[in-house]
Amino acid sequence: MRETLIRGADYLLTMNDAREELRGADILIRNGIIAGVGHGLESGGEVVLAAGCVVTPGLVNTHHHLYQSLTRAVPGAQDALLFGWLKTLYPIWGRFGPEEMHVSALTGLAELALSGCTLSSDHLYIFPNGVRLEDTIHAAAEIGLRFHPTRGAMSIGESAGGLPPDALVEDEESILNDCIRVIDSFHNPKEGSMCRVGIAPCSPFSVSRDLMRNAALLARDKGVMLHTHLAENEEDIAYSEANFGCRPGQYAEDLGWTGDDVWHAHCVKLDAQEIDLFAKTRTGVAHCPCSNCRLGSGIAPVRAMRDAGVKVGLGVDGSASNDAGNLVLEARQSMLLQRVSQGADAMSAREALEIATRGGAEVLGRSDCGQIALGKRADIAIWDVRGLESAGSWDPAALLLAGPTRVRDLFVEGRQVVRDGHLVSIDLPKVIEWQNRLARALAER
Repeated sequence: MRETLIRGADYLLTMNDAREELRGADILIRNGIIAGVGHGLESGGEVVLAAGCVVTPGLVNTHHHLYQSLTRAVPGAQDALLFGWLKTLYPIWGRFGPEEMHVSALTGLAELALSGCTLSSDHLYIFPNGVRLEDTIHAAAEIGLRFHPTRGAMSIGESAGGLPPDALVEDEESILNDCIRVIDSFHNPKEGSMCRVGIAPCSPFSVSRDLMRNAALLARDKGVMLHTHLAENEEDIAYSEANFGCRPGQYAEDLGWTGDDVWHAHCVKLDAQEIDLFAKTRTGVAHCPCSNCRLGSGIAPVRAMRDAGVKVGLGVDGSASNDAGNLVLEARQSMLLQRVSQGADAMSAREALEIATRGGAEVLGRSDCGQIALGKRADIAIWDVRGLESAGSWDPAALLLAGPTRVRDLFVEGRQVVRDGHLVSIDLPKVIEWQNRLARALAER
């Protein structure tokens, strides 16, 4: 029996159904599950002292492109809008192989873990030079994070009116066959699963109507979730209206891309009718505030979405459009942008943290994660609030206002992944050196 006791947290933000906040509380972890929450708990296993700390559920990342951690701050893409940014980067990404995919995933997931993330999705939609989805799946297993990779795809290249170069698109039958392969090989639907696979055609401007429709049919046949980009900026809306004769929300609905098993990235430009549609159908949204700022896409109507009942989680998005992968900073940015657009009382620090934890878990269909409660998975972040960032704070539990941006300890399925601010599962300096060597080679070519 594997058992750990987290003892005496100054503040425990449970995100349970009652949204309880406990002082001086303990958490008992047994075999990857939360077996006790309260005061004066005992254990014969390891004891982790949490005095001077805020303890939260692990953060959940609902949208990423891990491979992009190899292409941060690329000249020519630094100041471009979405479509121009993509056209600059597509040829570089086309030179990736399995090694680049694996190492960039290690780097991106390590960065997430150190920022308190215990569960991350990933949207991989390019497969050049022998790349396969398992290049990222194996990286997540090495780090020790819970993972929700999605088998993305692009099927309409420039010669057919699409945005990506022809060299990066795939035959649609081959795409669907490989979706079946990776689901059958790696998807685990059970409670506590460390890996669930989704299906994720890249975007309405890079795949056909047929692929969108067939992907939805396949996902429901296999019992997996669906993911894509939607309504990211004004260019995206204009493309949809010009090519499909409707707004993105209607396009999604017509093709079967709404429902509790679907989540869309960005949704910056959803209108009131589309927000109502997503609320009624329980369709989720991955909000990516830093990327939306970096690409000048706008401020997503998160306040309106939440008020309407739309499921909203956070996503750091790829590091070529964010340049970072720090999920707690993403939560702070989400809070600040809603205040900029709606007023200082538009979103509290606690609500933004809820979106980053329980909200993301709900978007990814993980009712077993995202909260600290009996029977839930032991995915737990411990934040030391005795340092400079919290010095003078009257409310250390308001982490996103005054608190650390790096976690002290991180548990996933009850296993410690970060201890005293350091990853315990991989040799991080060696991975960083490997990553930088590959990035230099890409730049030189």
